[in-house]
Amino acid sequence: MQRTTLQTLSLYAGLAVVCGVLLFPIYWLFVTALSTLAEIRQLPPSFWPAEPQWSTFAKVGTERPIFLWLWNSTLAALGSVALSMVVSVFAGYSLSRFSVKGGRSLGLFILTAKMLPATLLVIPLFGIFRSMGLIGSLWSLVLAHATLIIPFTTWMLKGYFDTIPRELEQAAMVDGCSPLGALFRVVLPVATPGLAATALYAFVLSWADYAYARTFLTNAQGSWTANLGITTMKGEYVTDWNEISAAAVFIALPIILIYLFLERYLVGGLTAGAEK
Repeated sequence: MQRTTLQTLSLYAGLAVVCGVLLFPIYWLFVTALSTLAEIRQLPPSFWPAEPQWSTFAKVGTERPIFLWLWNSTLAALGSVALSMVVSVFAGYSLSRFSVKGGRSLGLFILTAKMLPATLLVIPLFGIFRSMGLIGSLWSLVLAHATLIIPFTTWMLKGYFDTIPRELEQAAMVDGCSPLGALFRVVLPVATPGLAATALYAFVLSWADYAYARTFLTNAQGSWTANLGITTMKGEYVTDWNEISAAAVFIALPIILIYLFLERYLVGGLTAGAEK
């Protein structure tokens, strides 16, 4: 059914309103980074500074080890994503393909683990990591983030593997592939959009963590992640909100760039189940 002009205008107007509501916080964060402290506090607020303070970004980059914090966040996120994806591929594939006694209960147990808040696991994980000598190391974050990511990625990949016809694997095994060979040579290449979307979400979950970083890392600035480091920029009596906003822009930029470059994989992973 063809839309009328009024319906088309209403659709675009609604999309404009939604995009404006979603993008305004990002715009305001950028404006705050470019404003002086006087402009930040003035009423009514200014929606663009009279003289943008681009030097704020340079000041944050030189006076604070923001790039070291970003590097630590990247290492922790990549490590946790790699570990989580390896475990989740086999776990999700097993839940999707093999019917064993108690398999459904195991799946529900994994789903329940996803519902547990991160703060509930802090104390037992701290005891384990302290006994292993990992407190203060990024390895503690990699393992801790994996405990949060694996239940999510396992269920996400299970749902995607359910959409892939079993006949593809059966045909591969008829041609001489082992079950693992069919998984690596046939299933995983077909599941590339789903794997990319799952890895992207897992990366965001690790990147956004603060509770575990605050608990497991030491007071040395060199070991901090970006989310932990930015909280130390708040002063006891005076807070430079423009500098905090500039640091937040640095932290948000990698995620925005990743979404822009991997958006087609993200959309493909979310819609491939319906297409299949």
